[in-house]
Amino acid sequence: MTERDLIFTLALQNVAKIGDITAKKLIQHCGSAEAVLNEKKQNLLKIDGIGTAVLSDLYSKHHLQEAEQELKFIKENNVLCHYFMDDTYPERLKHCIDGPILLFQSGNINLNQHRIISIVGTRKITTQGIANCEALVEQLKPYNPIIVSGFAYGTDITAQKAAIKHNLQTIGCLAHGLNQVYPKVHKKYVSEVKDNGGFFTDFWSTSDFDRNNFLKRNRIIAGLSEATIVIESAEKGGSLVTADIANSYNREVFAVPGRITDSQSVGCNNLIKMQRAHLLSKPADVPYILNWQLETKPKPVQKQLFVELDTDEKVIYNFLKDNDKELLDIIALKCNMPTYRVASLLLNMELKGVVRPLPGKQFEII
Repeated sequence: MTERDLIFTLALQNVAKIGDITAKKLIQHCGSAEAVLNEKKQNLLKIDGIGTAVLSDLYSKHHLQEAEQELKFIKENNVLCHYFMDDTYPERLKHCIDGPILLFQSGNINLNQHRIISIVGTRKITTQGIANCEALVEQLKPYNPIIVSGFAYGTDITAQKAAIKHNLQTIGCLAHGLNQVYPKVHKKYVSEVKDNGGFFTDFWSTSDFDRNNFLKRNRIIAGLSEATIVIESAEKGGSLVTADIANSYNREVFAVPGRITDSQSVGCNNLIKMQRAHLLSKPADVPYILNWQLETKPKPVQKQLFVELDTDEKVIYNFLKDNDKELLDIIALKCNMPTYRVASLLLNMELKGVVRPLPGKQFEII
């Protein structure tokens, strides 16, 4: 998007009473954020669901002024901006009705990797929870997933450190602007995360730090991912909110079970009990449920030299040599042999390393 488009989109995003759902509705009706801000109020009021309260602060001049200041921060800090209608905007997030109209990025995030999972859980993670989280990331390494989390205490940073350790890309979704780090003790991990991925947020550099931001941030964690995995959770917690959001997006949710006496397993056990999450008993459950397949290269078959073929096998061999690959019935027809006889001969030739079967009862020479 152009700089002018970005300024007007920032201005629209800055209107307190217009959330992402309403902003998208207005943009799609008018064609652009600039068109929304220049449209007459009486025309906007004709849009279904748009009332005077929503538009009460839309035309204030300070939105454009503050947008210009935020643009200055964006340019000075090499922040990447992803507009919800652009190709660079995360594909899965496009399907979330409340996904941000603008998503800000720092680091080297590459979303070409289709396998993306979120790992969340309590900030007061136990020793067992840490072990489970680290084992999960380690054993998923062959599938090369992107690990998304919230860069917070406990489960979040455990998952992201494990991703870095195993050279997997990781994304931290922040509940504040890119000009700050929370918690401050995690500042030492910022450069490593950027080298192995980066950060996403829809908050401005001027955004007030508020606890409600974490709940808003959770929709991005859930929306980016194919599945959300809850490692540990008390009866209530932000990770359960993320799981609920993921369910609302029709994404898969996993929960690691724990003993009924463990306070940090109550939330996970409840998710499983209420059938709001798959029971995650071992890391292999994730690729199984998500139908991930490892890309394996077929082993080269060494052609045997001076293989002895009988008369009928030579007839079949010469036919396949001239016709590349062919169906069993066609081979039998063209070679003037019964199908059962050809099937038996082809099996012998396969054992000799001369032919190989293909899907659909086809055969070819090696």
